[in-house]
Amino acid sequence: MKSFRKLILPFLFIGLVIILNFFLIPELDVPEKQSIGFERAAKILMIFGICWGLIISLRGIKQIFLKNFDINKEDNLRYRKFFTQYNILEKLLSFLIVFLGVAFSLMLFDGVRQLGVSLFASAGITGIILGFAAQKLIGTALAGLQLAFTQPIRLDDVLVVEGEWGRVEEINLTYVVIKIWDKRRLILPSTYFIEKPFENWTRTNAEIMGTVFLHTHYNVPFEAMRAELDKILAATPLWDGQVKELVVTQAKESAVESRILVSAKDSGTAWDLRVHVREKMIKFLQENYPESLPIRRIELIDRHSSNPDYS
Repeated sequence: MKSFRKLILPFLFIGLVIILNFFLIPELDVPEKQSIGFERAAKILMIFGICWGLIISLRGIKQIFLKNFDINKEDNLRYRKFFTQYNILEKLLSFLIVFLGVAFSLMLFDGVRQLGVSLFASAGITGIILGFAAQKLIGTALAGLQLAFTQPIRLDDVLVVEGEWGRVEEINLTYVVIKIWDKRRLILPSTYFIEKPFENWTRTNAEIMGTVFLHTHYNVPFEAMRAELDKILAATPLWDGQVKELVVTQAKESAVESRILVSAKDSGTAWDLRVHVREKMIKFLQENYPESLPIRRIELIDRHSSNPDYS
């Protein structure tokens, strides 16, 4: 009902303007110059009402089309694809409607029409000047269109950009808003995602793998660690049951590096799972194999006993 009221208002406005222009103004006994002014104002209001109605209709069509797509589902890749495309196209069409409305309104004035003729007469020089002046703006807008169709990013994608982890909150024609994990907003131009590298953790699906690195002494029992990892994963709903692995990735002078690889249904869950596994594995080593925790060892030499000539 609320959407219907929003949709009907512009058309009621247009109806009132038509009544004003064709029935009330002709009945007014006013000088011709004022009558022309009233008619011009009524035409501008008519253009405004038409633009208003088109924009409201465009939003209504988008809501009707996308109401069956639930972006909050876990496996929402297809839904996010449609949301991204339609949001950018809606903004582009709204901009064109407003631009044309302003252009038609200005053309009602004789002075503006003469200015337009003069500009068209010198279109070559003017086009070059405007081209250089608006080069960056046009490039950014075209990058926004490219994001809509090629979709290197989509709404609700999980990205790592400029060293920050966050989700795509808005994709506009000229800029993108990233909601960072600590609730800050990172705003970047659309061209950034065309020209610079970034990480997209949900490019093909929401599933993701997480890693946990542990540094221990050489005497750590790896099989016991693998058995404990199985128990930890079996007891938590964060793990999706797909991937689990514990391997030794490095053997350094003072410690051994082990990598735990686990999988989860999405990036947020993967983060929680990594934190959970790391804490439980450290607790396991503390309680059962404290001697396997990394310790910096210093060997002390008794110079008197080792060197009889020392005095």
